[in-house]
Amino acid sequence: MPITKNIIELMNGNIEVESEKGKGSTFTVTITLLESERDAMEDKDWYDGIPHPHEMCVLVIDDDPIACEHAQIVLGEVGVSCEMALSGLDGIEMVKLRHARRNPYDLIIVDWKMPGLDGIETTRQIRAAVGNETPIIILTSYSWDDIADEAKAAGVDTFVAKPLFAGSVMDEFREAFRWKNANLEKKTADLKGRRILLAEDMSVNAEIMMMVLSMREMEVDLAENGQIAVDMFSGHEAGYYDAVLMDMRMPVMDGLEATRTIRALDRPDAGTIPIIALTANAFDEDVQRSMQAGLNAHLSKPVEPEALFETLENLIRA
Repeated sequence: MPITKNIIELMNGNIEVESEKGKGSTFTVTITLLESERDAMEDKDWYDGIPHPHEMCVLVIDDDPIACEHAQIVLGEVGVSCEMALSGLDGIEMVKLRHARRNPYDLIIVDWKMPGLDGIETTRQIRAAVGNETPIIILTSYSWDDIADEAKAAGVDTFVAKPLFAGSVMDEFREAFRWKNANLEKKTADLKGRRILLAEDMSVNAEIMMMVLSMREMEVDLAENGQIAVDMFSGHEAGYYDAVLMDMRMPVMDGLEATRTIRALDRPDAGTIPIIALTANAFDEDVQRSMQAGLNAHLSKPVEPEALFETLENLIRA
């Protein structure tokens, strides 16, 4: 509260509090602001599911730190949150992490000329890893006529010339977003009647998850640890289960080892069945270990039902 009070007073404002024991407290902040120069009509084109700039998170991949910082400043002026990677390999890993968390970037901007992996190869590997869910824009100070066909084949949506301007990026993003929506039909699975293998050693957590899954009329088999999950998966014919929800911390065999064991089985569905991590560990290292073990997605506990349903709809084959 002292920090809040100091910030408000620096803005020539004041803070007041009304409190009543047993009922709660109401804090009122009063500050004087200038009238915004921004016209509300400027936002009229952001519709039909296109993220508003203030809701966007953009990844900029460029080996030049100054170019990355410039992009952060330029995009920040219109309210866009911006993260940066200084190589194609770093950028690919960051994209994979966000994808595993089911929270992909809204836009990826890739410099064309980079050592190691150039922009086109970086795009190709991103598409191979996570698909076409995010528009990718190549940023270049060169003429792109000679590489346009190769870039499009790699998965590039459009090009923007250097130096970077927020207006041109946002215009190209909107066009790419609309094009994807118009041309790429999103194929999702119907969850009704799907068989889910749930590996969870805590009975309370298991009951909650089974109740959540029953909301969409899914059938659930419960395994109390990773070893039982492996035995149940291998004890049924290929294709019996549509997905596995795998708790990471379990006795006898944890979720990572159980996933590795399932992936190593000699049967056609072992490498393709979606396996989704359910864990309270949400650090990047935990997500990376999950991905290395063969998990498809990483959901943090407590799991939001809608996030779980969306993940299953996208990972289960339609």
